[in-house]
Amino acid sequence: MKTKVENAVMDTAKRTAMVLVAAVITAVNLKTFVRTGGLIPGGFTGLTRLLQEICDMVWGFEPPFSVINLTLNVVPAVVSYKFIGKKFTMYSCLMIVVSGLITDLIPSYAVTTDTLLVAVFGGLFNAVAIGICLAAGATAGGTDFIAIFLSEKMDIDSWNYIFAGNVVILCIAGALFGWEKALYSIIFQFTSTQVLHTLHRRYQKQTLLIVTKKPEEVYEVIKEMTNHDATLIKGEGCYMKQECNILYSVVGRDEVRKVLNRVRETDPTAFVNMIRTENLSGRFYQRPND
Repeated sequence: MKTKVENAVMDTAKRTAMVLVAAVITAVNLKTFVRTGGLIPGGFTGLTRLLQEICDMVWGFEPPFSVINLTLNVVPAVVSYKFIGKKFTMYSCLMIVVSGLITDLIPSYAVTTDTLLVAVFGGLFNAVAIGICLAAGATAGGTDFIAIFLSEKMDIDSWNYIFAGNVVILCIAGALFGWEKALYSIIFQFTSTQVLHTLHRRYQKQTLLIVTKKPEEVYEVIKEMTNHDATLIKGEGCYMKQECNILYSVVGRDEVRKVLNRVRETDPTAFVNMIRTENLSGRFYQRPND
C-alpha cells in the first residue's frame, strides 16, 4: 500500500506532466493554426497576440509572446495565489511560462491555408489543451484566473464580463486588421467553448434519483465521495404496492460515474435516474482549488 508521501509525489508528477502536455499543445496551436489564420483568440492569449500585431504594424518588430503574456498575468496570478489556491496558481504559472517559452522558440508552420479549417481545428486543439490543464487542477491563466475568482469567491456570474472583454479585443482587431479575421476568430472561440464544455464537467451538475433498499449505505457513498447531501423520500411502488426509498441528490457531472459504480457495489438492485441539471438555486458544495 502506498504511503501519503508516495501518493503526493505521484500526484505532483501526474499534474506536472499534464500541464506540460497542455503547454506544448497550446504553443504548437499558436504557431500553426492561430498564426496561419491570423486569428485573435479570446482572453489574455488573444490580447497578447493583438499587442504583438500592433507592435509589428507600428514599430516593425514583434515582442516575445512570453514577455507580454507573463506581464499581463502578474496581477491575476497574485490574486489567484491569495484567494483561490496556492498549488492551483503554481501549476497555472508553470503552464503560462512553459507555453510562452515554447511559443517563442518553435518556428511557425502552416498546416493549411484554409482559414475556416484553421478556425475550427485551432479552436478544437485550444479546447483540448485547456481541458487537460483544468483536469490537472490548473488553468491557462489570464481570464481563467478572473473567472474562477469571480465565480467562487464573489458569487458573480463571470461569463458576461469575460465575453465583453473578448468582444472589445475582437473589435479592436477587426478595426485594425480587417473584420474577416475577427469573424473567423469568433468561430475559433465558439468551437473552443463547445468542445471544452464537453470535455470539462467540473461546473456542470447532475440530479440523481436513486430507488434503493439500502438508503443509509447509499447516502454514505454519496457523502463520502462528493461531500454532497441527499434527501430521503418515502414512496410506494405502483406495481408491487411495496414501500420504497428514494434518495434525491445533486452532484457534479464529473463525479457521476464514480458515484454510480460505488452505488452499484453497495446495492446491485438500485434503480438510478440521472437528470441533467441546467439551473440550481441554493447552496451547492464545490470542491476548493488547492
